[in-house]
Amino acid sequence: MKLISINIAKAQDLQTLDGQTVASGIRKQAVSGTQEVGPMGLIGDEQADLSVHGGLSKALYAYPQEHYAFWQTVRGQAKAAGWEQPLRQGAMGENLTITGLLEKDVWIGDLLRFPDCELLVSEPRFPCFKFNAVMGFNKAVKLMSESAWCGFYLAVKKPGSITAGEHFELHPGPREVSITELFRAKARRG
Repeated sequence: MKLISINIAKAQDLQTLDGQTVASGIRKQAVSGTQEVGPMGLIGDEQADLSVHGGLSKALYAYPQEHYAFWQTVRGQAKAAGWEQPLRQGAMGENLTITGLLEKDVWIGDLLRFPDCELLVSEPRFPCFKFNAVMGFNKAVKLMSESAWCGFYLAVKKPGSITAGEHFELHPGPREVSITELFRAKARRG
């Protein structure tokens, strides 16, 4: 399992597909070098709506790189703006682009141990209309809901630092509910 990219953003205006403007921190950009992780997440990263993003239990958001080809394809089929350009790391709004660990293999309470930092899996990410806006088409939220390729939020158990390219270990938690199970259960109710 490997950390491919570390991504941050400042909250900024985002134009929705229906023409409204809202504040959002979803447009993450990759940063280089070692990055500091505090109890509330990456230093320098912002979230615009703290009622649904950020805080102690959702300090960081991780997304598997393995799903990027799917999103590139469906953006092409939808002829979304910029679809012919490869998706950049952070395009899903994630802080950590990872590889080797999919939602179906992650459980609430699992620990991701980096050389100088420990992150605790807290819950799946539930997409909103802002995800449609950054993907450039109206069915992105629906596709994420159907696939359960949602990524997951992390709480900071041990602050420290992380660097793109470093490997991490998965240490199982209580294994009572998986990210995929919880996502699908809440999506059915929503």
